[in-house]
Amino acid sequence: MASVPEMLVVDANILFSFFRHDSARRYLTEELLNKGCKLVSPDFVLEELLNDKQKVMGFADIDDFEFSFLYSLLTEEIKVFPEPEYGKFLPDARNIFPHDSDKDDSYFALALSKGIPLWSDEKRHKRQSKVKVYSTSELLKEIGL
Repeated sequence: MASVPEMLVVDANILFSFFRHDSARRYLTEELLNKGCKLVSPDFVLEELLNDKQKVMGFADIDDFEFSFLYSLLTEEIKVFPEPEYGKFLPDARNIFPHDSDKDDSYFALALSKGIPLWSDEKRHKRQSKVKVYSTSELLKEIGL
């Protein structure tokens, strides 16, 4: 029987693709939520999507109304955590692997703080062994899709 993770940290690129109607990431997001998986992210991720609204709309070929609708769905479904809730794990996250992004640190710190895996298609995120990182294709297989 396929197993669905109970909770996953989701990175911004995954959520960016949620706005595209034909995206495998959108389909998988919907399937995971329907199967009871809780999706979490650092709070800056939703702010980033809003700040990149025009870019997201162009990428997904959607209008302002559809963006607003999908954004409101995400804000209802994605539980966000402010840095103070995972901040003490940032030093550990910075030591996991060499990189140049504080955003990566936040994803890993949140995953470490909750003891849960990360959903990211960034290949470099797999170059460490402290946090389980699922790619979209791995998650599709994991839940039997």
